[in-house]
Amino acid sequence: MDKLKDWDEFEIGSVLFPFKKGVDGAMELYKYERTYSGDSSFTDSVAHWRVEKPVHNSDICINCFNCWVYCPDTAILTANDKLAGVDYVHCKGCGVCVDVCPTNPKSLLMFDDYKPNEEALKEWPAKQPKKPKDEA
Repeated sequence: MDKLKDWDEFEIGSVLFPFKKGVDGAMELYKYERTYSGDSSFTDSVAHWRVEKPVHNSDICINCFNCWVYCPDTAILTANDKLAGVDYVHCKGCGVCVDVCPTNPKSLLMFDDYKPNEEALKEWPAKQPKKPKDEA
């Protein structure tokens, strides 16, 4: 058996796969149907790290999937070719999904972890007018 590498032995830009070998199409499966490797954060919750959480507003979302692509924990949920919310068991609250969201206002915003999503949605900001190029 090959010796497993420590985290600092990987080359910059390495991609680590959380699934057991031979699991083709795992990303198309729902999380509860996936077979994760024993050494991935997918088998354990990292939610206890979180102070703020991303809340998804499906009324604004354009389903560009930027958040899904860039989420380091694969915590963005999809169903029927649309974003379906956030997996709060695996989301550590880093805010990357909010940073890469292109909508105005953003369809994902960070809120206090204990604020119910329904309350957060009521506090959503309005669309901001575009600034002229000479002011940008």
